[in-house]
Amino acid sequence: MNAEFLAVLEFWEREKGIRKDVLLTAVEEALVTAAKKAVGPARNLRCAIDPKSGDIKAFARLVASERVESKHDQIPIADARKINPNIQIGEEIEVEVTPAHFGRIASQFAKQALMQQIRRAEKDLIYSEFKDRTGDIVSGVVRRFERSDVFVDLGRYEALLPQRERVPTEEYQVGDRLRCFVKAVENTSHGPEIILSRADPLFVIRLFQLEVSEVNDGTIEIKSIAREPGYRTKIAVHSRDEKVDPVGACVGLRGQRVKNIVRELNNEKVDIIKWDSNIKNFVSNALAPAKLKSFDVDEANRRIRILASDDQLSLAIGKRGQNARLTSKLTGWQVDIEPEPTAAMGFEAKIAQAVQNLAAIPGISPEQADSLVHAGFLCLEDLLQVEKSDLQAIPQLADQADAVWQAIQAEQARRNIKIGETSTA
Repeated sequence: MNAEFLAVLEFWEREKGIRKDVLLTAVEEALVTAAKKAVGPARNLRCAIDPKSGDIKAFARLVASERVESKHDQIPIADARKINPNIQIGEEIEVEVTPAHFGRIASQFAKQALMQQIRRAEKDLIYSEFKDRTGDIVSGVVRRFERSDVFVDLGRYEALLPQRERVPTEEYQVGDRLRCFVKAVENTSHGPEIILSRADPLFVIRLFQLEVSEVNDGTIEIKSIAREPGYRTKIAVHSRDEKVDPVGACVGLRGQRVKNIVRELNNEKVDIIKWDSNIKNFVSNALAPAKLKSFDVDEANRRIRILASDDQLSLAIGKRGQNARLTSKLTGWQVDIEPEPTAAMGFEAKIAQAVQNLAAIPGISPEQADSLVHAGFLCLEDLLQVEKSDLQAIPQLADQADAVWQAIQAEQARRNIKIGETSTA
């Protein structure tokens, strides 16, 4: 039984990396309860396991007395002096009190308690190993799901990718391999919990540090980042060495560096912006390639008002305001983008011209074109960025959205064909 018990300890030492002496100490503590049942309420009872033979013995600290009134607390002075000839009355001595067949009883009890003690030691090991790994990127395999939370196997340990840290556009299957950012290691009442993330902006920064050596060694500094996971990320970079182009270094030869990062992010768009201490230049870089007319800077409220021409307005604002929103997060300033003022008659004339241009698209009637223009879609380029749900959201087009959508797609296909013919010619 003892040899089998030692073999179990050695197995756990190999499989979980928990040292044998740690396991022995944990089991010895558990055996005290078994010893109290077998020996009785002995004074300062402890158990010890021989790491070589596996023999289990019980010891108690008894007081040497001339007259024994409690056998659990005292030992006759004559018996005590057989162990230690110099002991005096009233002094303590540790005496072996192992009862017959205690090894068998204790072994059975130890096996029942071993798993509980191993789990505790394993949790301590997980926390000690991962507490300093916050901010690292780890690779693991999807093992199971609980609601929308994903449990990832990291080898010896299991980590949690909560729903709030998932990228909304990503779907996972059991067996998929993922790279994730270690966001936190929390020591909860249920033990340590490794929290992973793929949605945190720091995940993108860490990928740049791994992929771009200039970022890793500090030559290029990442000043700020703004991210909408799964859709788009803007990252502002600055070079401490005037000879190093921060944007070019991050993009890499033929775009290879940024391509590797985009691939890891499942084709999320990544805009690399050159940081500038001048807020006008910084905002211009962040909103490029849109051409801006003028800036009105309110430094006290950290607010900047930008005017853009009609043909650049949608490009500057971006789809559903995403470009302007990310620019605000990136710069830390409130960015308001407004159309350049035009005369009343000029505005009406442009509206009429926009309606006429859209009505020229086969399949779109003048009434439908008027509804599209008043909904903010002034040209075909604007329509090519919409989704069918955007058209369905326009009250006047709710029942005609499918037809308008098909007309837009057909016009795009015709234009692509013309471009291809011109290139061939």
